[in-house]
Amino acid sequence: MIITFEKAFNIKKLADLASSIWHEYWVCLLTPEQIDYMVKNFQSEKAINYQIQNENYEYYFILYKKEIAGYFGISDKKDYLFLSKLYIKKEFRHKGIGSKTFEKIKKLAKGKPITLTVNKNNINSIKAYKKWGLKTTDSVITDIGSGFVMDDYIMKYTSNT
Repeated sequence: MIITFEKAFNIKKLADLASSIWHEYWVCLLTPEQIDYMVKNFQSEKAINYQIQNENYEYYFILYKKEIAGYFGISDKKDYLFLSKLYIKKEFRHKGIGSKTFEKIKKLAKGKPITLTVNKNNINSIKAYKKWGLKTTDSVITDIGSGFVMDDYIMKYTSNT
């Protein structure tokens, strides 16, 4: 399997990819209004640029045979690596790309624990995260504005898990 990773410098391309994946993936879990709101506030060009410049984020394209298959976003915190986004285009799912991507993320973590939040109803992602060795450590409901909330589990990977 030929999977490579490329740091995302073309933020417009990244935001367009994020929007297309979010609008395809989240329709079974979130309202169209919440998807639009979250894309605008968390995955638009403006939001991504802000995260990179002010919140220590890095974004990477996931390439499968040199074709963009998805992306991930991480933020290096003092005591852990926060995995903020990991999304794969529909036609590339269930090919082992997520597992290979998590191996890359572990290398980027340099031994630090990896923490993420996942929607409590996102069963497929939760199964994948558990398979990769993450454990549920907490749950949180976060008010993200405009009457929307994120109802998530907090999951953590440590190298001794």
